[in-house]
Amino acid sequence: MLRALLLTLSLFTGLAQAAPILREPVSLDTGQGVLHGSLVLPQRSEAVPVVLLVAGSGPTDRNGNNPGGGHNDAHRKLAQALAQQGIASVRYDKRGIAASHAATPHERDLSVERYVADVVAWSHQLRQDKRFSHIVLVGHSEGALIASLASPESDSDALVSIAGSARPIDQLLQEQLRNRLPPRLRAESDALLEALREGRQVAEVSDELTVLYRTSVQPYLISLFRQDPAAAFAGVRVPALILQGDHDIQVSVQDAEMLHAANPDAQLQIITGMNHVMRIVPMDFEKQLASYDNPDLPLARALTSSIASFINALPPVETDIAADSH
Repeated sequence: MLRALLLTLSLFTGLAQAAPILREPVSLDTGQGVLHGSLVLPQRSEAVPVVLLVAGSGPTDRNGNNPGGGHNDAHRKLAQALAQQGIASVRYDKRGIAASHAATPHERDLSVERYVADVVAWSHQLRQDKRFSHIVLVGHSEGALIASLASPESDSDALVSIAGSARPIDQLLQEQLRNRLPPRLRAESDALLEALREGRQVAEVSDELTVLYRTSVQPYLISLFRQDPAAAFAGVRVPALILQGDHDIQVSVQDAEMLHAANPDAQLQIITGMNHVMRIVPMDFEKQLASYDNPDLPLARALTSSIASFINALPPVETDIAADSH
């Protein structure tokens, strides 16, 4: 009876301490189109940290879903989990994607530089919102590169890289395709990568490779391949956290270690069993692929706890006392 009473009391205590969570649409007028997103905000009397979630490559939307790469809701789940830890989040559809399609309706007009400018603009807008204390950029996969490039110009106080490559993306793509293409297509892919690396577009692409190298996406790939993720991460001057799963079939633990070598002040954590979509999945190729299209799989628990611990340990943001006194 006593044990049951204690359990009941603990449940009521937990309910009493849980703060309501606000969910509302947000938008950013970039001057080159409007970007649309979602805010998840724990209702507190004091300002709370907010993370800006930067999605990975391709047509990945604010929730982490990609019509060509699966429906797994990774970013939506991360936003909800962080809210339970008292951390707000903004996740958004990149320009040209989903609700932000009108911002850049033609794929050929996309570039890494425009994505970086959007992250900087979001951070400036969030800084003006008094509901938020710290601004933290959280980039996943290619989004980790975008966040790293944006960090020096942004109003962010910290950065989290999840499954971010340390190698130029053309090298990563070449490695991923090496054992997945037949010899003829592998040779063509290598030639295409070399041309794009040199800034040259290629008019003729085999049907089998069009999904990767179609002419309309080549300008973006050229802008992407000239970036050096390790150098970008070395340029981050705010507290940074590197999170990498050791069951990731797209990005390796070695990449995380290379990022750490480029910026030794950053924290590094390898999450046992976590894959590229932030789930605990065995190193079985079929199960890995299935996880990319399964929104019911829970996020790796260590992922959320690591991000929350990192953010909660950040030093207070300095304010302009003179400005505040007016």
